[in-house]
Amino acid sequence: MSQTLRKTYKEKVVPLLIDQFKYKNIHQVPKIVKITINRGLGEASKNNKMLDANIQEIAFISGQQPIVTKARKSVAGFKIREGMPVGITVTLRKRLMYAFLERFIHLALPRIRDFKGISIKGFDGRGNYNLGVKEQLIFPEIEYDKVDQIRGMDISITTTATNQQEGIALLKGLGMPFNDHQ
Repeated sequence: MSQTLRKTYKEKVVPLLIDQFKYKNIHQVPKIVKITINRGLGEASKNNKMLDANIQEIAFISGQQPIVTKARKSVAGFKIREGMPVGITVTLRKRLMYAFLERFIHLALPRIRDFKGISIKGFDGRGNYNLGVKEQLIFPEIEYDKVDQIRGMDISITTTATNQQEGIALLKGLGMPFNDHQ
């Protein structure tokens, strides 16, 4: 499945970007380096059962086992002690990255209620894109009956693009449904 998005990149997106930005060398063409999926735990940090459910959900969605991030220092206001789990993250590269991106673009995003495209404002100015997903149910891997609580996640797409225009052109070429009317 992941081969089709990589094939699209090599056969359609690369020539399109070379033509659009007048690159002299094929290595100047921006590409996706990694995708990072991140979720803060909130109340689940105190409950091992909820922590395991979170880890399993992200593993199903990404196809890779996530790591648990722990608090570096105690914060009394948030009732967090040093070493407590505060989030889970997974970094996808190469084959898994393309497989996830393809499922995300073609299966997950169209399942969002009243979906009109994703905001173009998620770019950081250097070609990388960040977006938040409000619920995990948009992913076909997640079974509705097994979900105890609706939780969101942050998805960061890191590219080699040097500016926002290159990043937009790269992700649009791969089929990312941006909403241009914002």
